[in-house]
Amino acid sequence: MADADPPAPHGGSEEPGEEQPTEGGPSGSREGQTQPPGGGEEEEADREEEEEDEDTDSMEGSGLYSLTDDAERESEGGGRQRVKERRASRKRNRLGGGGSNHSSSSDDDEDEEEQKDEDDDEAMEAWLKAELRELRGPVWQAVPSLRSREIGRDSQQFVRRVCGARGLVQRLELQGRLERHTGCVNTLHFNPSGTRLASGSDDLRVVIWDWAVRRAVLEFDSGHKSNVFQAKFLPHSGDSTLAMCARDGQIRVAELSATQCCKNTKRVAQHKGAAHKLALEPDSPCSFLSAGEDAVVFGIDLRLDRPANKLVVVKEGEKKVGLYTIFVNPAKTHHFAVGGRDQYVRIYDQRKINENENNGVLKKFCPSHLVSSESKTNITCLVYSHDGTELLASYNDEDIYLFDSNHSDGADYLRRYKGHRNNATVKGVNFYGPCSEFVVSGSDCGHIYLWDKFSARIVQFMEGDRGGVVNCLEPHPHLPGMATSGLDHDIKLWAPTAENATLLKGLKEVMKKNKRERDEDSVRHGDQYDTQLLWFLMRHMRNRRPPRTRREGADADTDESWSSSNSSDEEEGGPDHVQCMSS
Repeated sequence: MADADPPAPHGGSEEPGEEQPTEGGPSGSREGQTQPPGGGEEEEADREEEEEDEDTDSMEGSGLYSLTDDAERESEGGGRQRVKERRASRKRNRLGGGGSNHSSSSDDDEDEEEQKDEDDDEAMEAWLKAELRELRGPVWQAVPSLRSREIGRDSQQFVRRVCGARGLVQRLELQGRLERHTGCVNTLHFNPSGTRLASGSDDLRVVIWDWAVRRAVLEFDSGHKSNVFQAKFLPHSGDSTLAMCARDGQIRVAELSATQCCKNTKRVAQHKGAAHKLALEPDSPCSFLSAGEDAVVFGIDLRLDRPANKLVVVKEGEKKVGLYTIFVNPAKTHHFAVGGRDQYVRIYDQRKINENENNGVLKKFCPSHLVSSESKTNITCLVYSHDGTELLASYNDEDIYLFDSNHSDGADYLRRYKGHRNNATVKGVNFYGPCSEFVVSGSDCGHIYLWDKFSARIVQFMEGDRGGVVNCLEPHPHLPGMATSGLDHDIKLWAPTAENATLLKGLKEVMKKNKRERDEDSVRHGDQYDTQLLWFLMRHMRNRRPPRTRREGADADTDESWSSSNSSDEEEGGPDHVQCMSS
């Protein structure tokens, strides 16, 4: 943890960055200000006292919110000035009769092109700044909190407040890497106590890590036949039960022993299509939900002879909606939300799903501008907040939206988080902080973005993947830090140990590049057709392939499996969404 500075003086805001910058610049320099006579030693003492009184939760003089640093702003201002000077020079040449008609026409074209670029830049600036709020003052002060903890006051809340402090989020930096997998790492999950980290990969292996010492304590074959998409510790199981899902559509459970070995893995359900996500019930060591691209949601209870029970087939009208994500409300565990191949977040109540009434949906949300949009938006990931009152949904090649889960059916979003790019893979999104104070997401540009939830302003921006895409982000359950993974074959660990808060250097240009590429891709209407054609060809070739010969005496699975009478009975037509591109 970074060295802590004392609290702000006079009981005011602890964020010097929220004050108006002085003439000396946003860093708060005193140059150019009139000094009172006879300052001498008293002045020096005052300055030292003020420096000590800055709080760790400050923006380090970066202002309320800045997409660029001073150098970038000066560069942009100088660029615009040079454009104006060139236009004026060409205009003087034309008025003075210098140059041919061809030269004059060329100058006009250049003027139009430069004007168009300037207009595009202004439109981009307006888009970046839209729907932002002012950052609220920090709720945590380092030195008072440390002093209170020393005398036993509010000691129970100390860690929670530290984990939700903006100053520590702005000091996150890479601590180390966990290297064991030989494929893209698609899933990360801490056990409830935070001492172990489970990871799953395209190499079909699952690894259990003692992440604090960066050592693998257990590695085993998942039993899946294709990319492992998720592996999660079941709560209250003593870290002995791990649920897994994969591209092969299987839902499997691994039984782990205290002697650091895997006893076996069993198949407990089978989707007809890839299964991307599992949803744990917070207090249950034996039941969870799964969602697949076949539009089916299974409720799985390991106490039953036939664990899988089909809860619902998700539909819009009569059309099935393939699913990419599912999450159980931590406060109302009978409620769960799903998202997939359309623009709607759907919430169901397990106690009263009647598919003859509104296809069993309790309520659904969608950003108002996407309801009638012709773009093929999908929801790649959704999560509930810590208390279940808010729901976060990430849309492919769109933005991240925050909904109030208690609002009525059809309500619009509360906040919009933008700047990243979600196109190449099934991108994850998550809350960060014990009270869901921040929103964190990866991006196709290889960076990790953290937004302040209330203001929707980016407060941290880190390079997270050399392969170019960050997919998975797993905050630690009790400490200020997180683990991330993507196309790289390693896992990266982050903690707030940087000496200074981030300056968000280069953020604006990356955000503009992401938006520009997104806009360019949105006008290419052939992508969906090409994907559907590829899916048709793959199915055609698979159907022509001779059936595999089964080994004598061998079962359909290489290990014990439970069958389900409620298995998905129809294969959902459509392409499997790529979880991880080949490296």
